[in-house]
Formats: sequence, structure tokens, C-alpha cells
Amino acid sequence: MNYGLLLAFLGVVMSIVVTAVGSARGVGMASEAAAAVVADDPSKFGRLLILQLLPGTQGLYGFIISIMVMTNIGILGGEPPKDIWTGLLFFVACLSVSIGGFFSAILQSRVCISGVNIIAKKPAESAKAIVSGSLVELYALISFIVSLLLVTNVNNVVAML
Repeated sequence: MNYGLLLAFLGVVMSIVVTAVGSARGVGMASEAAAAVVADDPSKFGRLLILQLLPGTQGLYGFIISIMVMTNIGILGGEPPKDIWTGLLFFVACLSVSIGGFFSAILQSRVCISGVNIIAKKPAESAKAIVSGSLVELYALISFIVSLLLVTNVNNVVAML
């Protein structure tokens, strides 16, 4: 049995499942808050939709990392890891987007819920609400970029070992 492939595959599953759970929960929380506002004033739907979608980007980042790993481990291309260490490196490369994506999606939804309250009371201030929600996105992007750099350089690291 190729344990390296198994570890890399677990990284693939983790990066998509963990970020998808965080994003689904975040989008759900923001949507619950927005639903009450839209019920009172349907004209605010467009402004609120952006705040509802923001926590969903983390799931996309996890999906991209999953595809990147699968193209390197023989599932969508490339060759399967030759040893357990290569698989372990792919698994570790997925940790950044998984953990950072999960927590940033949840925390971003809390900021977006506050933005929903801003739009409910002062619709003209919607830009401030959207910018505030976008600030948390920086940390999701950092997590994504770290995973992306690690995944693309696993073979270089293996060569150094």
C-alpha cells in the first residue's frame, strides 16, 4: 500500500471538506441575518447578497488547493508520491488553507452579520459594511497562498531531503 498517496489524498479531502464546512456555515449565518432585512425591505437584497457571498470564497480556495494536489499525485496527472514523506508534505501543505479557511469563513460571517445590521439601518453605508467584511478575506488569502506555494514546491523540498 502506498501510504504517501494515502496521506496526500487525506490532504485533498481535508482541504475541500474543512473549507467547505466553514464556508457553508459562514454563508448560512450571513444569509440568516440578511433574510430578516430582506423580508422588511426587498430593495436591499443586492447590497446584502455581497455580504452573504463573502464567507463562501474560502471553500473555493480549498477546492483550488485540492485540484492542485490531485494534479501532482497521480489522480488528475503527475505521478503518485514515491514515499510516505512526499505524501506527508502534501498533507501538511493542505493544512494552511484548511485551518485558515475554516476559521476565517466563520469570523468573516460575523463581520458580515454586523454589516447586515449597518445596511438595515443605513443603506447608504453599504460600502463600509462590504469593506469591513473584505478585511477578513486577507487572512483567507494568506492561508491560500501559503498552501499554494507549498503544494507547488513539494517536489523541490523532497529533493532537498
